[in-house]
Amino acid sequence: MTPSEIVALHSGSASLVLEANRNRVPLWRHLGLAVDPRGISSIYQTRGTATFSVDADRAPDVFPVPGDGSFLRAALVVCDSDGKALNVALDCTGIASDDKRLSCRFSDEESGLRVMVDYITVCGGVRIETSLENRGSAPLSVQRLASCTLPLPARCERIVSWRGRHNAEYGECVEPMPHQGWSRENRRGLTGHGGPCGVYVLADGADHHSGLVFATQLVWSGDGRIAIERDDEGFWTLQAEALFQRGELMLEPGSSCSAPPVLLAISDAGRNGAMAVMHAMARDIVRWPGGEMTPRPVHLNSWEVVYFAHDEKRIGELAKAAASIGAERFVLDDGWFSGRGNDTAGLGDWIPDPVKYPDGLSPIAAKVRGLGMQFGLWVEPEMVNPDSDLYRAHPDWTLATDGREPPTARNQLVLDMRREDVRDYLFERLDAILRSTPISYLKWDHNRDHSPSGGAEQIRGSYELFAALRKAHPEVEIESCAGGGGRIDAGILEYVHRFWTSDNIDALARIPMQRGFLAFMPPEFMGAHVGASPSHATGRVQPLNFRAAIACQGHFGIELDPAAMEQAERKELSGWVRFYKEWRHVIHGGKVLLGEANDGLVWQAHGTEDELLLWVIRAGHAEDRRAQPVPLPFTNGGDWQVRIVRSAISGGVLTPRATPFFHDLRDKPHGFAGSWLAHSGLPVPALPAESAIIFHLKAQR
Repeated sequence: MTPSEIVALHSGSASLVLEANRNRVPLWRHLGLAVDPRGISSIYQTRGTATFSVDADRAPDVFPVPGDGSFLRAALVVCDSDGKALNVALDCTGIASDDKRLSCRFSDEESGLRVMVDYITVCGGVRIETSLENRGSAPLSVQRLASCTLPLPARCERIVSWRGRHNAEYGECVEPMPHQGWSRENRRGLTGHGGPCGVYVLADGADHHSGLVFATQLVWSGDGRIAIERDDEGFWTLQAEALFQRGELMLEPGSSCSAPPVLLAISDAGRNGAMAVMHAMARDIVRWPGGEMTPRPVHLNSWEVVYFAHDEKRIGELAKAAASIGAERFVLDDGWFSGRGNDTAGLGDWIPDPVKYPDGLSPIAAKVRGLGMQFGLWVEPEMVNPDSDLYRAHPDWTLATDGREPPTARNQLVLDMRREDVRDYLFERLDAILRSTPISYLKWDHNRDHSPSGGAEQIRGSYELFAALRKAHPEVEIESCAGGGGRIDAGILEYVHRFWTSDNIDALARIPMQRGFLAFMPPEFMGAHVGASPSHATGRVQPLNFRAAIACQGHFGIELDPAAMEQAERKELSGWVRFYKEWRHVIHGGKVLLGEANDGLVWQAHGTEDELLLWVIRAGHAEDRRAQPVPLPFTNGGDWQVRIVRSAISGGVLTPRATPFFHDLRDKPHGFAGSWLAHSGLPVPALPAESAIIFHLKAQR
């Protein structure tokens, strides 16, 4: 390695540039938009001196440790067997790079530690992988192993993150960059209702459509932290890590461990540009049965229709009603197994209830399949009720603190997934169900936080169970649900194909939730259902067409009984099913663009460069007398044909204040110059509260 060697990795519109200086850990030179680093001098030759600094200047490096002149948050904290923190001094033992990967290798000869950090280009973004190996003679306790330490430029202005709770997922939070520090930390044992451990950082003036944006997501389903700190030199540092319990991660001599990877997107096309890279990297992780995604089938889920009060006859009637409106997959939710008349009993036994289903699930599955639908089933493997045969036989199989009664939540406890015997039992029960019944889909739920915690090994144990089931039944799709949206992250995505966004399917509540979901995951992964009115979660009453229009933005489903609807309303719902089937090839698999317009309007477009569906949505009451045109920056360049393909307005028609132009726009497309749509805007009619119009845009190249 020559002195002051500049090493670069380029991915999409971004560049990562390091300076290798003899045997020292490489220094950060650039993380941001694409650059050509030819002719760059050493950082120590170009940056000025500073007062009250160490004499041996120490620029920020890719893997800071304490005691080497760096004052950044340590990426590694390791203790010996007595609990004393080691003074780790890392030397760089090698850097290798090509067009796809930049690999850095470090070592501490005294302790025998080896650190490996790899930056890998993936779908226009960067995947960062960090691992640690103990080549010494003594066991070591790893207290912290950061997945990444990234510099953020001084021009950064705002942080966008998400918080949430059950029935109120993905609440967007926008904050200024910190004067000292900012962190988002989760200690509930699973991802949480605020979405993945991730963040968007916006540079000066960035918005949805333009400007420099950094987006990160930890590929992990457990406790984690993402932190941003201000350095007095004038830049920020972002660090992401899984949180380990003290003494949990022991490295025996010759063993190694890995931190959860990080997905990094950098874009000069605003939040939409970073979101596109996040979607591409997420799509690269998912493993579809058969190797590729098939059209996402229309669901009908039994939960809000019958809750626990069902039997073979009732479910058969509901399945027939589902098929009559065009559903393609019927999901039997909670309540099918022995003792499950409510949420106080039965979890863990996984035997079909002999009263509700005397011949097991095969007859109802056969009926569903005979109606032309796939059959799906709800399970919650990682949980157990104290009132269950499993708990009575194995009370020691739960997460618990010695000598203390473990706290219940939703009348259930968490099984200890660190134990091989627990995983073996659950695999045997699930495998038996899948082998005995033609099930093509599992809704895999997780209805409580971990208290006490099982730490990172609890998550890895769950991953092992998912992996074993996927290997044994590769044709079965799985949905990740955790009291709604409590486990949505790129870590679980390797094993699942769909996420349940929230137990709240109120359409108004879903508008911001679903936009938050899309910051990290594409729409084909997003479970979105038409629920009853009044909403079971909020009690609000909303028109059917508005509920359906919002649900069509994701993987469309239904959570009501079509047979209980008036004929006209049932016909309307069937029409929305047909609409989704007609347009799902545009809604899914392509790009997603989000925007905001005047007077509270929001818009959302799905599709390709040449064809998109555009939702223009009004949630609340307008303040202006007339709706102003909606600028669409993505249309600039070329001409477009635009027409209204669906209106979701009370009564199913356009507002009486709509001019003949808009009525004509429903019958035939109208041509617009892209520059007009981008800068002047798409004309829209005045919309009442809780309404939407869906446009089809086709480029004329």
